[in-house]
Amino acid sequence: MPRDRSDTIGSLMMISLHGYVAGSPELGKPDTGGQVVFVMELAKRFARLGYKVDVLTRRFEDQPEEDRINDNLRVWRIPFGGRDFIRKEDMHDWYGDFVSNTLAAVRAKGLSYDVVNSHYWDAGVSGQKIAEELQIPHVHTPHSLGWWKREDMASLGEDDAEGNYRFEERIQREFVLYRSCDHVIATTEHQAQIIEDEYDLPAGHISMIPPGIDEARFTAVTPSRLKEVRARLGMSVRDVYVVGRAASNKGYDLIIDALPHLLKMQPEARLVLAAGSNSKEDKALVDTWKAQAQAHGVADRIDWRGYVADEDLADYYRAPGVFALPSRYEPFGMTAVEAMACGTPTVLTTRGGLFEQITFGEHALVADPTRPREFAAMINMPMEHDWLRHKLAVEGARFARRTFGWTGIARRTAALFEQYRGRYLTPDMEPAEG
Repeated sequence: MPRDRSDTIGSLMMISLHGYVAGSPELGKPDTGGQVVFVMELAKRFARLGYKVDVLTRRFEDQPEEDRINDNLRVWRIPFGGRDFIRKEDMHDWYGDFVSNTLAAVRAKGLSYDVVNSHYWDAGVSGQKIAEELQIPHVHTPHSLGWWKREDMASLGEDDAEGNYRFEERIQREFVLYRSCDHVIATTEHQAQIIEDEYDLPAGHISMIPPGIDEARFTAVTPSRLKEVRARLGMSVRDVYVVGRAASNKGYDLIIDALPHLLKMQPEARLVLAAGSNSKEDKALVDTWKAQAQAHGVADRIDWRGYVADEDLADYYRAPGVFALPSRYEPFGMTAVEAMACGTPTVLTTRGGLFEQITFGEHALVADPTRPREFAAMINMPMEHDWLRHKLAVEGARFARRTFGWTGIARRTAALFEQYRGRYLTPDMEPAEG
């Protein structure tokens, strides 16, 4: 999207490399979840505010070169690393090709951008080199931190973490990246503090801007409409809903450990688990969890839904009695915010960033998912007490909508971009051709 730099409307390059990034992303596919939603919703709001936005990602399989969302927004896929899917932990060696191919395409098309905004460290490392070549600012959003994830996995005794995740390399690259980019946007206060303490970055180099939700889509519905939704989806007020990718950090095994304790308090309770699984590894994890449920004697109290279609996401949040986020590690917890916005009482993990922002007992409940009895007790509370269920439903939705609406989040982020726009222009630099 070519643009004259003297124009008053900004042009943004957003980069999100891993997973299946698209105008309507296929959620549940490998590496395709909350971050992809975050990037695309933010990009759409930037476009509404008048910015020209290119979302750059990797082109693989049979994907088209671009998705044109509207006049101000497109997803632009740059090929590198071959035609096959590559999980984000294995993409380390291909970043140079992405940088070279992107710069060649940008220059060949005569494009101009005011700011690079990268998401996750893979895009950050690449985005920094692109920004330096184009002489424009770079603002980075980590989403996840290598140091935090390594420490959390180690505390839980997970094996082979270094071999699978290459944490030493990742943390070193993050360390250099945070010093090289113009600014870092953390999505929680906890994340910002870790960046300051463990990556030794000055506080003034970091801002905290939380993720947002589509406030027009994720809403509560009337009792009559809710009754219809529950009938259609086969869910009830005694159901506990969990959704996410089939990954060990999402805590499906932890919620299964909690289920026997919940059943002692709520004999009619069920778990409705929507674990998106596509790869052989994902399906093997689901089989492990099913065997775990069998060993606990609770297999008949679990309804495995698998992938949930995008058009059904909001209704799935509305239908259960409780939404649970049992993750071992969760940088933020977008699904919990969406569930709260839909008026469903929510139990959050203490091992993530969102719980620091809520008021316990008013907006949501909080528990450590590695303590099965504790987590079960919190799930039971809104099932047992109608007054608490009603309070959480109303106050949780109000909190989620006021605090995390995407339009407000986009305005705050754009205001940060404007602080750096034009930083590297010098008097002898000619404006780009429009």
